[in-house]
Amino acid sequence: MARPAIIAVDDDPQVLAEVRADLRSHYREHYRIVGASSGARALEAVEELVLRGEEVALFLVDQRMPVMSGTDFLLASAGRFPDAKRVLLTAYADTDTAIASINTVNLDHYLLKPWDPPEEALYPVLDDLLDDWQANRPPAEGGIRVLGMRWSPATHDVKDFLARNQVPYVFLDVERDPQATRLLEAMPTDEPTLPVVVLPDGDVLEAPEPRDLAGRIGLHVQASAPFYDLVVVGAGPAGLAAAVYGATEGLRVAVVERQATGGQAGSSSRIENYLGFPKGISGLDLARRATAQAVRFGAEILTAADVVQLRVEGPRRTIVLGDGAELSSHAVIIASGMTTRTLDVPGFERLTGKGVYYGATLSEAAAFAGEDVFVVGGANSAGQGAVWFARHARTVTLLVRGDSLAHKMSSYLVDQLAELGNVEVLCDTEVVSVHGGDRLERVVLRDGRAGATQERAGAGLFVFAGAVPHTGFVADVVERTARGFILTGPELLADGTRPAGWTVDRDPLPFETSVPGVFAAGDVRDGAIRRVASAVGQGSTCVTMVHRYLGMA
Repeated sequence: MARPAIIAVDDDPQVLAEVRADLRSHYREHYRIVGASSGARALEAVEELVLRGEEVALFLVDQRMPVMSGTDFLLASAGRFPDAKRVLLTAYADTDTAIASINTVNLDHYLLKPWDPPEEALYPVLDDLLDDWQANRPPAEGGIRVLGMRWSPATHDVKDFLARNQVPYVFLDVERDPQATRLLEAMPTDEPTLPVVVLPDGDVLEAPEPRDLAGRIGLHVQASAPFYDLVVVGAGPAGLAAAVYGATEGLRVAVVERQATGGQAGSSSRIENYLGFPKGISGLDLARRATAQAVRFGAEILTAADVVQLRVEGPRRTIVLGDGAELSSHAVIIASGMTTRTLDVPGFERLTGKGVYYGATLSEAAAFAGEDVFVVGGANSAGQGAVWFARHARTVTLLVRGDSLAHKMSSYLVDQLAELGNVEVLCDTEVVSVHGGDRLERVVLRDGRAGATQERAGAGLFVFAGAVPHTGFVADVVERTARGFILTGPELLADGTRPAGWTVDRDPLPFETSVPGVFAAGDVRDGAIRRVASAVGQGSTCVTMVHRYLGMA
């Protein structure tokens, strides 16, 4: 198979030669470097690659070219390789044009000339973009295949687990795909239990549990040591930030995640207000980068590991996992995030996984191409989901219980939704029932103002509302609010009185719970600001408090 192409375009022969030389020295092993001296010649190269059935991973294009500017070329070539990364080479005076191009041509980055030394000014930027492109690239032949039924909850769970852990796979519907039939007939079991996962080496897993599947696809599922300086429960933005800062500051860190790194933020189609990413970044890409960063510095991340108990025994804090394994440490950070609460709506239980889905299932979006879907929720996660589904579905109806999106949703998302012609927003609206045979077919809605109900046809309903803190495993250990959020720091002091059972002669540190040495960060904290940047700040600050605690112990 041909290597993907990186296309460099510049009308200055010397600059083009230099950029091609730099690209070849760093990327020639995995990419083919194609140079063009004008936008017109670059378009010819693009058409040739299309005819050959080859891929373009990245365009690196000079902005100031005669006849056709870099922006004009990117606009002209956009439909050919829509997933390719786009970078403009600009002079300082062109920065306003480059920033404007973020929206007009879906620009990923702009670089100022000169880019010398490339080890500092060129390669780090392109490395990140190419890693993102590779992570979202369709799986090659011979990769993981999932055989199952589209409207099967068990099949959905396997697909969602793989997608959220960014493991490429091909789904084969046993009811419609001849290849699935041939694979099933070749298996030693006459009637294998679906879903079936066929691994690249030919091994077959029937209806695998998440932990077994995680181990077979190369994820880390067992701790390498019984004792750590710090154990972090949850690998969302707060937990990953704690892992990065803890590991870089010399702590031996283990992170325990029940499903996939990134948490709720990892399911966001695009986070556009996170500092340092002018184009925005998808939750999956942010999670992948943060995970790689934490692992690079030595943090150990356990996936598909469900924490069921926290024990406190003198200075030792012990995490107990669902399989009975235990991890002990000097300190613990609880960053376990939120869990979507199931809604008591007639038909939901029967149709869950058959058109009704809780939480983030953006991996399902392409399966609903050309169909009508509903998204329930009024916060950012629902808005991001609606924007993402709008790229595939015929229509998206966003159902909001409140009277306005402005209460909980960022204004940039409200504006995006207003610009999408296939998205309808219904405020003061709730789902009262769902109906269908072996899959969702109809949704009954109630208008909260008029009290009237209406029935609408739909193939998918995605619930991004009703989340509760995932803190049940510490219910009898640390103080929580009636809603399950963890109290920390000054909140624990009632009229200056320390919490019951407090065992040290000092007040609780910021982010410290009612148990010394146990901290909380992110959405599980009472009163926490539920934004990615805030969660990252809390996770990193928690590590500072852990160091302070360890210095006192």
